[in-house]
Parts: sequence; C-alpha cells; structure tokens
Amino acid sequence: MAFDRVSRLASIPALVLVTALWLVTAGTASAITLLRDPDIENGLEELAFPILRAAGLNPRRVKLLVVDDSSLNAFVLDHNAIFIHSGLIQKVARADILQAVIAHEAAHIANGHIARRIGNFENAQTLSKLGLALSLIAAAAGSGDAAAGIAAGTQSSALRGFLKHTRAEESAADNSAASYLRWSDISLRGLVDLHRTFAGQELLSVGRQDPYMQSHPLTRDRIRNAEAFLQSYGDKAPGNPNAEYWFARVRGKLSAFSRSSKWTLGRAAEEQHRDIRLMREAIAWHRDRNLARARAAIDGAIALRPEDPYYVELKGQILMEHRQTQSAVATYKQAVDLAPNNALILAGYGRALLSAGQDRAALDVLERARAREYRDLRMLRDLAVAYAKLGNDGMASMVTAERYALQGRPEDALIHAKRAVGALPTGSPGWQRAQDVLLASERSVKRKR
Repeated sequence: MAFDRVSRLASIPALVLVTALWLVTAGTASAITLLRDPDIENGLEELAFPILRAAGLNPRRVKLLVVDDSSLNAFVLDHNAIFIHSGLIQKVARADILQAVIAHEAAHIANGHIARRIGNFENAQTLSKLGLALSLIAAAAGSGDAAAGIAAGTQSSALRGFLKHTRAEESAADNSAASYLRWSDISLRGLVDLHRTFAGQELLSVGRQDPYMQSHPLTRDRIRNAEAFLQSYGDKAPGNPNAEYWFARVRGKLSAFSRSSKWTLGRAAEEQHRDIRLMREAIAWHRDRNLARARAAIDGAIALRPEDPYYVELKGQILMEHRQTQSAVATYKQAVDLAPNNALILAGYGRALLSAGQDRAALDVLERARAREYRDLRMLRDLAVAYAKLGNDGMASMVTAERYALQGRPEDALIHAKRAVGALPTGSPGWQRAQDVLLASERSVKRKR
C-alpha cells in the first residue's frame, strides 16, 4: 500500500458527504494523502460497478480513490474520480451502506453538479466583490461601521445564495442515489443507515444551526426521505455475496495496514473468508518483520485464489520491503502477467526492477504505468530516478515537474520545468509536456503573489 500526498484546495467539511469542487476555486491550499493500493481500489470498483452503470457513467473511467483521513467524508472534484475517506470505509458496517455513499457521489457527477457549482461559486464571488467595492466607497466617506456592515452583509448574502444551490443539489443527489441503488438491486436500507450514521453529527446542535447557512439538508430530513424511498419500493433486494466479499476484503486490508499488528492478529480469526484472514495475517506478520510467517500466510491466500493478481502483488510488496529484491522481481512479474494493464501493479514491478539495477527494463515498465495512471506520485518519483540513472536528465526534470505540479507545489514545478525545457529537444513530446507544466506553474505562482 503506497501513500501519496497530493494537493487539495481548502478544507472539505468532515462529518458530511460533500462535493468539494467549489472549494477548489476558493484559493487556499492544503494537502491530502491518497492511499494507493491495487487490491483496495479493485474492491471499491467491484462495489461501484453496478451503480456507475445505473448512473450512465463509464465504470472504467471513474476511479475510486481512498483518502488517508479518519473523518467520515466522501467527495468528488471532477468527472473522473470519487474520493472516499478511509475513516468512512472503516466506520460503515455493511457493503450496501458504502455503496450508498458511492451512489450519492456518482449522482453529483451524473447530474452535472460539478460544472454548475463552479458557476454558482463565481456568481457568489462576483456579488461578494460588489459588496467589497461598496464598502470601500462607504469607508472613503468616513463611515467605517457602514462599510463593515455592507461587506459582511453582501458576503453573507453571496454565501447563502451559493449554499442554497448546494443544498438543492445534495437533495437531488440523494434522490438519484436511491434510483441507482434500486436499479442495481442494492437494498435501500443502506441509504437509510448511511444517514443514520451521520445523525447528530452536524457541527452545531440542530436547534442552533441556521438552515440557510448549511451546505447539506439536515440529517433528520435526509433520513426521512430515505425511509420514504424504502417504504415505497420495499427491501426486496437479494443478498450479494460478491459485494460482501469485496467489502470485507477492502476493510480487511485497510485495517491490517492501519491498525496495530497485535489488533489484526487478535481479530483475524473472526473473518469468515479464509483467504482474507490469511491476507490480514500476512500483513500483520510483515509489519512485525517476520518474513517467514508473512510469506507462509500470503502463500496460503494465493493457493486459495491462484489467479488473483492482487495477492501476488502483495507478496511482491512484502518481499521488496524485506529486501528480497530478486524474488520480488519474479513475483511482481507474475502479478503483471495476471493483470497486465493494472497501473499500480506495473508501478510496483518497475520499482522492483529499479531496485534490482535493471534500469532500462524499469523505465519501460514505469512508462507503461504512467500511460495508464498519472496520479501515482510514487511511480512518478521512480520514473524520474530511472531517467536520471540512464543519463536523461531532461526527462527526469520533466517528470519531477509533473509530480510537483500534482502535489500543488508550483514553485518547485516551475524550477524543474525550466530545467526540462532547457535540456530537451525543442518540439519533442517531453519538451511539450514540460512547456505545459511551465505555463501552468507560472500562472499559479503569479496568482499567489
């Protein structure tokens, strides 16, 4: 499991399900850490597939990404990914609840809320700027109190208008989510229990909140609406062993890497799927630096599912982190043979080849990984190292510039983009990519100043 820190602009409110695109335009930067793991992402894709299809979205294009954050949250920033906090995955008790989260976020994409929120936020900013201009005029006339009142009142009006649109979209997303779940034969009880999970967790007590200053409808209203859907359509969805399996596997792997190994070993026996139990034990023994027991456990899981590339990939990771480089290369090669188009598995194979000193082969594999997934920061770092080892400093700088740009570090991206432009042949593909980063970084740096 790899940890990638990427830029997120502004802080997305916890304890609510929120689409956060409007925060991107707000202009204050912070960072989030993505937990990149091919097994976990595959499991989430298994859970999301029927929902995305019901929403009219391409399941191959919308990725499910995990944010390393213990709060209960999920969000979308564009049309290509749904971000789910690790804390939310660990908190919910059933697959249908997590699928209700996915359905809600998919609805924001399918309903076109992302583009509309940009427009609504820009309108709010325009009104707020008008209020600021009026307040400056009042201040120039000597009325400081009036100036403050005009500025605050107009900004409040702008925010209220924006949040009014946002609340309407959240209600529409809940309604669409219920439809997607019905069409996918997933119980609507998951949607009801999802909202009950958030009951009482508004930032202030319900009695003290201004309902016009909230980005979401009140939890009690959302519970009532979800219960109405359940009563109207019933709870006749059949059980789904595949969804329950992948839900258990996602949670099992996530908890094995995030909880103490003692905790994992003490509870692994509760797992009803033997391969998942062995996988959890393998991770726990690996984290306890006991390679023999870790290897025996993961080999047991592979024996139960010999065509599963993700267990083979985990074995490769364990071997790599115990410095069994040659064995890791061979194991990762097996995983790639089973899943030749999985970018994260390719990235792991490239990393193993790089550690084994097979730089040219590593470069080829890492470029294949990058062509399939540009958000993997660890892969980009390895790719830059491969180029540098082969003496191609221009491409090393270009890839490093792209990595810094993805991390929201425009000053660093600008430095490396300039180096790449100066070192690469004019007009070459690498030079053009460096130019793109250069121009974008220059604009970002100017805005900051």
